[in-house]
Amino acid sequence: MAPNTRNQALLIAAYLLVGSAVLTLIPSDVKIVSDLGYHSLCPFAPWSTLLLLLAAGVIAAARSYLMSPTD
Repeated sequence: MAPNTRNQALLIAAYLLVGSAVLTLIPSDVKIVSDLGYHSLCPFAPWSTLLLLLAAGVIAAARSYLMSPTD
């Protein structure tokens, strides 16, 4: 895989994970109350949100490492 294509794919994956993390916090009409005290799209919020943000951070760190110049 070309480095430019790899970097774009990792960037898109990180953005998708951050977007998914935001979606877990949106209020909804579900029967289960999240740990935050309200009805959200994901009943496991905020833990699912933190896990998705952690995964996005790992991907961003890997992308940063792969983009760094090598000597």
